[in-house]
Order: sequence, then C-alpha cells, then structure tokens
Amino acid sequence: MEYIGDDFDADMKKMAADPKTQEWWAIMEPMQQPVENRKEGEWWANMEEVFHLD
Repeated sequence: MEYIGDDFDADMKKMAADPKTQEWWAIMEPMQQPVENRKEGEWWANMEEVFHLD
C-alpha cells in the first residue's frame, strides 16, 4: 500500500468509523490469522519495503 495523504492516523480512524468498513471487517476477520511476529497491538505486521518502482 502506498499512502498519499497527510495524516495517516486520522485517515485510518476515519476509515475505521465507516459503517461499511466495519461490516466488511466483521465478515473478513474470522477468515484471517494474524502473523506471529507482529508487534503488540497490531493485527498485521508491517513489511520492510524491498522494491519501489515508479
């Protein structure tokens, strides 16, 4: 994912407050298993960027 906004945390909070997003997350969460090496409080572990092509 490439983020192009100005305030990532605020944008993620806005997305999380969206009813359709919450509905989608409720459907998809049982189908996911978080990785073991994620940081505390994370669902997904951030990956280190290896390639960046423009």
